[in-house]
Amino acid sequence: MTSDLQPAPRSGLESALRRYQVMATIVGVLLVVLILVGVPLANFDGTGMWGVFPSTPAIWTEGSQPHAVGEWITSVLGVAHGWLYMIFLLMAFVLARRAEWPIGFTLVTLVCGTIPLASFWAERRATARVRAQRPERVPAPMGR
Repeated sequence: MTSDLQPAPRSGLESALRRYQVMATIVGVLLVVLILVGVPLANFDGTGMWGVFPSTPAIWTEGSQPHAVGEWITSVLGVAHGWLYMIFLLMAFVLARRAEWPIGFTLVTLVCGTIPLASFWAERRATARVRAQRPERVPAPMGR
């Protein structure tokens, strides 16, 4: 018997949803910082970029403090995002299996971790779908 002071056990679906939400948020924030802050700081020095763009806007000079910050962001956060994205994929896949999502919905959710700001949209979409599918098993958190 559980007392009023102890939280009720969470369902496997609710736990999977919570882990997915955490990873989607982390991956989304890192990707936004990486793409919208790090890449411009590291690459907007007037030189070519990735062999695709012949030149970039010359905002910061190579070796300047902003350029060094951009290099750090792209190297450190880029690697962190890559590793954490693998965990995100696993958490999204586990949630998809527990919620019995169709393959199309699952693939869109997985790919959204690679597009800046899209992981936030996908997380809200996935949460809404899980709650709509099984409202009795996944209580809505306060404030939503």
